[in-house]
Amino acid sequence: MMAASLLRRDKKSTAAHLKADLKRTDNSSGLRQLQELLDSVLNPERGSDPEALEWCKWLLAGGDGFDEFCRTVRSYDNATLCGLVWTANFVAYRCRTCGISPCMSLCAECFNNGDHTGHDFNMFRSQAGGACDCGDGNVMRESGFCSRHRLKTGENVPSVPRDLLLMSEMVLPRFIITIIQYLRDGYTEPESAADRDLQKVLQQLEPHISFLEELTKMGGAMRTVLTKILTNQQTFKELSMGQEENVYAKRNYEKYLSALKSSGLVSVEEKGAGGAGAGATDTPAGAGALSLLGATAAASLEDSNKEEDQDGLQGVGQRKRVKLSSSTKDPSIMDTLKHKCFLEELLFWTIKYEFPQKMVTFLLNMLPDQDYKITFTKTFVQHYAFIMKTLMKSHESDTMSNRIVHISVQLFSNEELARHVTEECQLLDIMVTVLLYMMESCLIKSELQDEENNRHVVVNCGEALLKNNTYWPLVSDFINILSHQSVAKRFLEDHSLLLLWMSFVSFFQGMNLNKRELNEHVEFESQTYYAAFAAELEACAQPMWGLLTHCKVKETQEYTKTVVRYCLETLQMWFDAIGFVDEPSLNQLTFHLPLHRYYAMFLSKGVKCQGLDLDSLLPDQEMLMKIMVHPLQIQASLSEIHSNMWVRNGLQIKGQAMTYVQSHFCNSMIDPDIYLLQVCASRLDPDYFISSVFERFKVVDLLTMASQHQNAVLDSEQERPMLEGALTFLVILSSLRIHLGMSDDEILRAEMVSQLCMNDRTHSSLLDLIPENPNPKSGVVPGSCSFEEMLSAVADFKAPVFEPGGSMQQGMYTPKAEVWEKEFDPIMVILRTVYRRDVQSAMDRYAAFLKQSGVHTGNPWPPYKERTPLHPCYKGLVRLLHCKTLHIVIFTLLYKIWMDHQNMSEHVLCMVLYLIELGLDNQVQDDKVEEEPCIEEHCHDSWFPGTSLLSNLHHVINFVRVRVPETAPEVERKRERERERETPPSTSSESTTFGQNLREAQVFSLVAERRRKFQEIINRSNHEASQAVRPKSSSSRWLPPGSPPQLVTEILEIRESMLSLLVKLHQKLSAKQNSLSLSWLAEVDPAHHAHGDGLTAIERILAKASARSRHSKRCLQEICGKVCPPIPPKKNSPGDKKSMDKEERRQRARERQQKLLAEFASRQKSFMETAMDVESPETDAVMDVGSAEPLDSEVLYDCVICGQSGPSTEDRPTGLVVLLQASSVLGHRCRSDTPKRLPTTDEEHIYPEDTCGATNDVRLSLMQRYFKDSSCLQSVSVGWDGGVYVQTCGHTLHIDCHKSYMESLRNDQVLQGFSVDKGEFTCPLCRQFANSVLPCRPGRGIETPAWHAPSNKSMSTLVKEVEDLQEQLGIFPVSASVKQRDPILAESNLSKEMESVIKDIKNTTQKKYMDYGKNPGSPDNDFLFMYSVARTNLELELVHRGGNLCSGGASAAAKRSCLNQLFHVLAMHMRLYSIDSAYNPWTRLTQSTYSRETEFCDDERPEVPMLFRDVPSLLIIFILTMPQPLRKEHFTCVVKVLYSLQYTQALAALSIRFSREERLAWSNTGAAKKNMPNSDKSWESLLGHVISELTKAKDVYDTNSEEALMLSSSVWSPQSIEFTLQQFCLPFLRLSCLLQHHLYGDSLPGCQVHCIDVEEEFSLLTGCLSLAGSVQSSGSMSSAACLEWNLNAFDLINQWCSEVIALSSSPSQQSVSLLVQDPQWAAPRLLHLPDNYNTIFQYYHRKSCTSCGKTPKDPALCLVCGAFVCLKGHCCKQQGVCECVLHSQHCGAATGIFLLVNASVIIIIRGHRFCLWGSVYLDAHGEEDRDLRRGKPLYLCEERYRVLEQQWVSHTFDHINKRWGPHYNGL
Repeated sequence: MMAASLLRRDKKSTAAHLKADLKRTDNSSGLRQLQELLDSVLNPERGSDPEALEWCKWLLAGGDGFDEFCRTVRSYDNATLCGLVWTANFVAYRCRTCGISPCMSLCAECFNNGDHTGHDFNMFRSQAGGACDCGDGNVMRESGFCSRHRLKTGENVPSVPRDLLLMSEMVLPRFIITIIQYLRDGYTEPESAADRDLQKVLQQLEPHISFLEELTKMGGAMRTVLTKILTNQQTFKELSMGQEENVYAKRNYEKYLSALKSSGLVSVEEKGAGGAGAGATDTPAGAGALSLLGATAAASLEDSNKEEDQDGLQGVGQRKRVKLSSSTKDPSIMDTLKHKCFLEELLFWTIKYEFPQKMVTFLLNMLPDQDYKITFTKTFVQHYAFIMKTLMKSHESDTMSNRIVHISVQLFSNEELARHVTEECQLLDIMVTVLLYMMESCLIKSELQDEENNRHVVVNCGEALLKNNTYWPLVSDFINILSHQSVAKRFLEDHSLLLLWMSFVSFFQGMNLNKRELNEHVEFESQTYYAAFAAELEACAQPMWGLLTHCKVKETQEYTKTVVRYCLETLQMWFDAIGFVDEPSLNQLTFHLPLHRYYAMFLSKGVKCQGLDLDSLLPDQEMLMKIMVHPLQIQASLSEIHSNMWVRNGLQIKGQAMTYVQSHFCNSMIDPDIYLLQVCASRLDPDYFISSVFERFKVVDLLTMASQHQNAVLDSEQERPMLEGALTFLVILSSLRIHLGMSDDEILRAEMVSQLCMNDRTHSSLLDLIPENPNPKSGVVPGSCSFEEMLSAVADFKAPVFEPGGSMQQGMYTPKAEVWEKEFDPIMVILRTVYRRDVQSAMDRYAAFLKQSGVHTGNPWPPYKERTPLHPCYKGLVRLLHCKTLHIVIFTLLYKIWMDHQNMSEHVLCMVLYLIELGLDNQVQDDKVEEEPCIEEHCHDSWFPGTSLLSNLHHVINFVRVRVPETAPEVERKRERERERETPPSTSSESTTFGQNLREAQVFSLVAERRRKFQEIINRSNHEASQAVRPKSSSSRWLPPGSPPQLVTEILEIRESMLSLLVKLHQKLSAKQNSLSLSWLAEVDPAHHAHGDGLTAIERILAKASARSRHSKRCLQEICGKVCPPIPPKKNSPGDKKSMDKEERRQRARERQQKLLAEFASRQKSFMETAMDVESPETDAVMDVGSAEPLDSEVLYDCVICGQSGPSTEDRPTGLVVLLQASSVLGHRCRSDTPKRLPTTDEEHIYPEDTCGATNDVRLSLMQRYFKDSSCLQSVSVGWDGGVYVQTCGHTLHIDCHKSYMESLRNDQVLQGFSVDKGEFTCPLCRQFANSVLPCRPGRGIETPAWHAPSNKSMSTLVKEVEDLQEQLGIFPVSASVKQRDPILAESNLSKEMESVIKDIKNTTQKKYMDYGKNPGSPDNDFLFMYSVARTNLELELVHRGGNLCSGGASAAAKRSCLNQLFHVLAMHMRLYSIDSAYNPWTRLTQSTYSRETEFCDDERPEVPMLFRDVPSLLIIFILTMPQPLRKEHFTCVVKVLYSLQYTQALAALSIRFSREERLAWSNTGAAKKNMPNSDKSWESLLGHVISELTKAKDVYDTNSEEALMLSSSVWSPQSIEFTLQQFCLPFLRLSCLLQHHLYGDSLPGCQVHCIDVEEEFSLLTGCLSLAGSVQSSGSMSSAACLEWNLNAFDLINQWCSEVIALSSSPSQQSVSLLVQDPQWAAPRLLHLPDNYNTIFQYYHRKSCTSCGKTPKDPALCLVCGAFVCLKGHCCKQQGVCECVLHSQHCGAATGIFLLVNASVIIIIRGHRFCLWGSVYLDAHGEEDRDLRRGKPLYLCEERYRVLEQQWVSHTFDHINKRWGPHYNGL
């Protein structure tokens, strides 16, 4: 066979040969050969075969190499779009300034290459994946294109030569059909096979699809070819069915057909067969029950065993189905799919396989090709119903949703495309139909109102479809296309679609019904309300906002009218379906009324923007009454929920009440509801409306003049909150103007002010809290004024301050003073608070402001705020305030408050006054306010003459008829009166007046009033209504049997008007008889009354009343004239205290409590300041045990556990609470003061070799190579890395008390902030973290002055004495008597404790930081470790003091220092090792020992020469090994001797830096001066001597003379030499001085100047150490003058140099380099970070890990050394420890500071715990952005970074950060 022969040849030549054949004009033979070759290569039965791919690559390239071919094709790329496709978690950018569509996104490269400075952009992590829009003018503005896509590259690209892609056109169709056949063959229905089989098929195909993806990336030319192939219908026909003889192809084609069958919305067998798939119900043919989902739904129906239920549902299904099929224009939506090209079938399989990522990416990568884009979009729409059907069945609906949206967002964001498919493919019809279809799968019968016969169906929020938000891809696509004007217009013009949509919305009307539990607590709290709120917001409200954005202008009036008409129709249908007449059913509540809200929002929009007349859009009165009921029910229920009436329904009901008003929901829920009620109130009869409100709030019974009443529906403790709720609601209703005339800017301002008044807010939380129009198109906030401008107008920015106590502040905005003064609106605050405590918080802040500005000091009342004028359409709303019913209620309440009836409160009075004031400010226009009082006779039947509040204010009411229980005080009083009456009447007139009173007495019943009005409205046509008799009293309320005492009618004598009641309340509040004098009215100034308490409010109202009406003024003057004290009502029992007093008592108690709390807080604060002081200046807050005054008595310690005070004794030692921690801070010091930079490019690196730790390691290992180990271990200090730092809080405790304290902690399971097993605890007094106790030495704290006395012994005597002291063995603190009696008791408690502390110290650090010797664990090793601990602590204290002792920056360091105790513990331990006198360095420092030179054997290594040794280490060794306490003269002697050694080392180190000539010159100068007196105190002579001595040793100078020349280009002057020598000696002097301070309590050298120079510091320190000799000239200080030699200086120097010279002949000559040393180190610093966080993020978030090569999921950076590590990465685990923890051990001895690159936060690892420290990068508003959620640009906050560094250096992470948790090695 030809194919076989071709297969055997090599691919390259075959390809070339075939290509040549095909290029001929007659290419039939070539075609045939190619087909045969492909038949065998691409034989699908061979499985996926890498060989096949290879062949394809060669064939496409036609003889060239594939890579070269790719390059050639790319050069013809004419694409102008970027089109880069990314998957979830990719970091992309969105720029709102450049975007036309809100979904616009850019890849990082295009974003960084474009210019977006000053734009509103953010970085985001893609949730579902996306594609770069750069270059697409439909989605973004051209100005934002990057430099690459700005040029229209397409124009100048040459056209593609035909033969380049010839092979591709031939080969690729076969390649694609192969993929399709695979997919057909591998597919099995998910029911029959596990999902993972599909995964297998996909895995095999992976390389094929990747190959296609690779092709798409070759650019425009190749995409064009692919598009041709994918969309060519002819090729599809030829290849799809396979050739006749190919069995395999046939078989999989059949599989394909059967798969197609189930692709319609209505499955095939349903259409044909009569019943539903499983024949569950006998439905008439063609109707199909609810079994839209085929058999599954039917089966689930069978499971529900309730027969009637099933029938009900079946009916439902039928009705809906009929609606569906009849109204859908195009039945094809419901049909099975038919495919005409490869693209369609590929998409089909992509859906079937649930959108594999690779396929999605391939399909999207093709989008830059315009032809493809159009075809693909159409194909996608064609498959839309099928996609959603598959989604509903999917198990992985989340992933699948994301992938679907990944595709659809690319297609539908483009207005052109969206319009095109809407017109051509009926996209809108498809979407609405599919949405309906989706929701129909989960409908249930509604139980609202009429539970039995309810015909309405709602979605069941418990279904997975709603609970898991499965519908969101669909809804989000729908919202996306509605954002295009052209599409939205089509939707609004298509009436049948609108009707369908309304029926969809009605599925949500009344969902998630709550029924109030009256008996016991509900056992299972359902959480379905999340699903319900999300569904209403996403599926109903957001499309609504989308449509509203297109109804902005007059031209769109028709749309609004249509929507409103359909809303009303659908509402009417709904009322009928639920069987609603006029009363809502009791104890039912649903928060979901989307139909009402659609109606409300379109009304509002029509009136506000389109100039429509409100009345033309409103229905008749009866319908309005119905519409009002449910929104009002919600308002009353909110009040019930807050009054704890729903408490048995569990917490979730509170959750619903909060969600309803929460910022993301309020403008789609509560705002439209209140607006709708305002519309109803402005059009219905006000008396009817007001009485409805009080009836819904169940407080009708409370509104009686009688002092007692019965309430059938409320418990008495619920009456007050419900009454407050009703009044507050009325105030909100009559004063809120959001939809009634405020402009967008005013709304934004009001919202912002109300949020800021509750609390200071960060910028981002403010953005989040301000309700925005949920439609994303609208930008952040509608209106002309931008958010930022408004914010700066109403608020001040408070920059983020940092409290050293830890909690990091964010930048906050706080209201300006004038905002509090003029704009604070408590009503808006009440409306917008989710938590009731926020209202209180706003009032407290308001009170604080008034107090501060001196306006008002008491407890202010909520201020009254003037309102925006009403839009003319809503003028009717004012009638609410001017109706008799409301005035009667106000009058009654004023009277009840004055008479102290129960359940009244300050809030009630406040709201009543607010309503009066609103009424005064909003007059009804048409009423002529009659100035003349009307004649009383005419108003027998009614309380008030008219409706105007102004005239009713001064109307006096004389008698009121009330119904009271027989037991009430009123009845008693009447009886008394009757008893008096029995005496014969004196005049007849009295009896007649009494009878008259009976006629006049006012009766009032709200319920009757409301029923009457309702009747009136209903029977407007009938005349009977006008004669309807009004019931006399509320007796129409039936009483339950066995009710409390009978009600009787009584008449009360009142004789008050509202005005007189107000005046009396004023007296009552002010507790003065005549609080309002007559003159008061004359001088009143309303402006002064804006802020204040109840008195001010009453005064303001009276002033307004008298200003607006002369009559009121007259009445007021009369009342004020004859004012008399109010007569308190008779009490039923003397014990019944008035409730007002109760309020007052509560208030006082509250104030007392506040006072106590404040006092307690201030005490606590002052304690914390002293105990926990982290960075405060005062030094002596805590007793620094080291520096107490030198007394002769023993030091007394207070035990913070048992509270006793006493000395520390051998048997009962006291200890300091200490925290031991390993530290590498010193090891990270560098030479230079500028910190190293964090690398942010591949060129930058950090070299760790120059750190202190590294240098010292190198030095020690070099020594150990050449010298005797034991001597090496005394010549340096370790502990630079992993040294143990000891700090204390300064509190002491008995060690036995501490042990019992630890026991109790161990048994206490609650405290898990630390690990008790590791010995951790918190100080019982100040709660500071600690982990050990350091025993205090018995005896005096500081030695008696005798020890201090300066001695005048000569230097040599002192030297001798020191030597003798070193010979003595350390005296242990053990009494001799005990030793002799009982050797076993020899160890006292104290020494045991000291041992245990040493053990703790060793356990603190890691093994590797203790073993430096050749044989680990040897005494020498231990010895080194011990004195290094002392060195570490001294050095760290120096660092904390700012690097020198003179700047006094160390209050905190001094307080935490416990060096004195530490020294004694270490000394005791170190005196176990006596130093072999032969090797004692002291002798080599103070005696000439030439004799010993000869003793060296050859095999033994020499000791370390003195000039190589570390002088501070020697000092510490000497002090620790000599018996304590040490006389100060001896200490000074040691320092002097060591200073001469240090000085000689300085000279040697200096001489090495000279050039050869300089050395010669200086040695000559020195030789000349040698014979002068005092030559041993002049550096010239000494330097000369050192040079001449060291020249004898070869290598010392030769080796680096060349380099030295390079180094010192400068010439050395005597001044610079002196300076260098001083600088060299300073570190040693500082250390000695500090040591002296701790041992002897000497004060440190003080210095006023902060920035001091070396010379000054040098002279201060030498003075302090009494080194300064007599030769201190007045001028500059000479370093050599401080030298004091005890034998000839030159001999001693000779001896030290000779040790070095001896080396040069031996093998260890290399070690000569140890002479070069530099003890100067700069302060430890963290890395220098770049200013902009993006620099770090872009470089590191995609960087691959050095150890595992992968890109870490959570990359982190060590801020100490710059290492890049994987946080939590399993890839880099070692022995179960993750990389960050490992690194913290290497780098910081278990302290790590890591910046998490993807989160911008810093975590601290300390030992086995970790904590989140916060972020050092803040945005422009001073806020952190944890996890980069907002993605705004972040900038380094220097202050925070300094604090972080400071905590690291001072080792205070444990104390300052509070939230620690264990990390279990998992970080």
